[in-house]
Amino acid sequence: MHLPQSLTKFFRKIFSGRHSASLFILFLYIALSFGIRVVFLIWSAANVEHHVIPILRAFLTGLLFDLTAGLCFLAGYNIYLLLFPRRWIGSAADKILTYTCLAIVLFIMFFGLMAEIPFWDEFGVRFNFIAVDYLIYTYEVVENINQSYPLPLIIGALLLLIILVFYTLRRSGILEKTFSDKKPLGRRVMFTIPVLSFTVLLLIFLKNKDADFSNNLTVNELGKNGVFSFFAAFRSNELDYDIFYPGLPEQEAYRVLKKNLLQENQSYTSDQWDNITRNTRDTGIQNPNIILIAIESFSADFLGAFGNGDRLTPNYDSLANQSIFFTNLYATGTRTVRGMEALTLCVPPTPGNSIVRRPGNQNLFSVATILKARNYHSYFIYGGDGYFDNMNNFFGGQGFDIVDRDRGNPLSDRIHTTRYNISSEEVSFENAWGICDEDLYRQSIKYADKSYLSGEPFFQFVMTTSNHKPYTFPEGAIDLPQGNRNAAVKYTDYALGKFVAAVREKPWFANTVFVIVADHCASSAGKWEINIDKHHIPAIFFNLPGAPGKIDRLTSQIDLMPTLFGYLNWNYNTALYGKDINQMNAGEERAFIGNYRTLGLLKDGLFTQIDDRKRVKQFAVSEKDESLSETNNPQKELVTETISYYQTASERFENGKMRVD
Repeated sequence: MHLPQSLTKFFRKIFSGRHSASLFILFLYIALSFGIRVVFLIWSAANVEHHVIPILRAFLTGLLFDLTAGLCFLAGYNIYLLLFPRRWIGSAADKILTYTCLAIVLFIMFFGLMAEIPFWDEFGVRFNFIAVDYLIYTYEVVENINQSYPLPLIIGALLLLIILVFYTLRRSGILEKTFSDKKPLGRRVMFTIPVLSFTVLLLIFLKNKDADFSNNLTVNELGKNGVFSFFAAFRSNELDYDIFYPGLPEQEAYRVLKKNLLQENQSYTSDQWDNITRNTRDTGIQNPNIILIAIESFSADFLGAFGNGDRLTPNYDSLANQSIFFTNLYATGTRTVRGMEALTLCVPPTPGNSIVRRPGNQNLFSVATILKARNYHSYFIYGGDGYFDNMNNFFGGQGFDIVDRDRGNPLSDRIHTTRYNISSEEVSFENAWGICDEDLYRQSIKYADKSYLSGEPFFQFVMTTSNHKPYTFPEGAIDLPQGNRNAAVKYTDYALGKFVAAVREKPWFANTVFVIVADHCASSAGKWEINIDKHHIPAIFFNLPGAPGKIDRLTSQIDLMPTLFGYLNWNYNTALYGKDINQMNAGEERAFIGNYRTLGLLKDGLFTQIDDRKRVKQFAVSEKDESLSETNNPQKELVTETISYYQTASERFENGKMRVD
């Protein structure tokens, strides 16, 4: 079979110059992507609308995504072709660099196409945040691939495909043209700059959601490109709840939610079915200063109060005896950003990444909204560079002033809020994560003094870092050597003790309440996908007027601040999911626990779990060790309640309902 003469001339023309190998690989990638799309269409034919127009549109949209991904693969090589000196074209150096560049491009290209097949088989979609999530657990993923697939055979196949492409390039004479065409720089600019400009324009204007034109999921996914979808998921940091998780009719979900959110001292401010704003009635007018200290990786089992005999936390244990002590409190997640989300937004952990790390997370209803209405000045105080994990952008977007160890990050200027830099002169010790806790607490005192002199009540969110690898801290502070977790815990407690001793001497101490809580536990690994005992954290309200006491009732991390507002007898409006534990009737207590993909509700001795395959499981929780045993008949009411919380929380953030007007 011979190609038409005109088509033959066309191919000879485009494959006759310096960029011929680049163009060949671009066409090869588009052709293979088309083939993958056809395979997926046949594979999922039972789930596809049998109409020609939507399928044709999906293929045309997919062609545009494939072109964009292919151009991105080759952008670096095209820049090389532009800048490589004319007189060295065809030299040994040119050949070595060309073969190396193209081999890397081909390996990534073939690997991406091959990886899409098992992903589609398992999830029926292109790459999404689940694929991004896999990168976080590198060891587990590599081990899983090694046990599930013939890894040496896969690598061998990839290398064979690369060799086959190079053989084709040599046999066709394309490589010879690549190494013999010595066009001057001006003519190379005329080709490369328009191509690179077109690539940039596609990246700016083409969005992954452009493929979501149909009500049919499979048709929409056919119109996407795996690599493009992967990086879109990396940027968005979230999973689409409606696609991956079990759901309820929207109004039903809100009906269940509103029934469970309402406290006895609250009433809804609107009859609108999706408006969850409640007025909390009380008589108090006190506005004490509030310092919230989130301690890095501070598991409950580090404390003597929970049976630890190593005397790692004598200061925290002593404070607990003088405070309102939460003994049955559970963190929502396993990362600092989840703790920040729970303590400020008081919302269940939505699928994917924490809202702290997502775009569009500014001006949300948070505890800062309630505090601002009472004229509080809010600070976020962090010993590292707050650009990390998008923390400054999140807290700045809620109206906090930022105090951090800004090391001159050029992107920090996009934070539109007041920022204070911790200078080198104020630092006695720091490691990769930031300054030591002693130095951090001195910053807290510094800005508390400043607020006191100005006569305004203040709220501080203080985030520690010393209890984190590499577990280093100032020499001589404690009697344990650096470099291990127990030593870091003991230093963390030591620094906290010094801080409390220092603030007792301050004129503002008597009118200041301290919330001292862990962001999450030190470890989450265990037998189950979610290990409840690895979410058990301590919290105390220190220096709160009234007698100390214990709260042994099940409490979620998102309930901590609403419970504090209850102790302060505040009258305020709230759109938070958190509730005052002291206003809950017996049996209403619950805790939200999740990871990136699996979400759950702990209530009534049961853990109801939902995941990104629309599965629902329910486990009985052992009172002895919080181990799980799956039940055969999940309680429908608990399943409905669990779904209502997570579905509405995801919907509210996605559709801007959490934003403050």
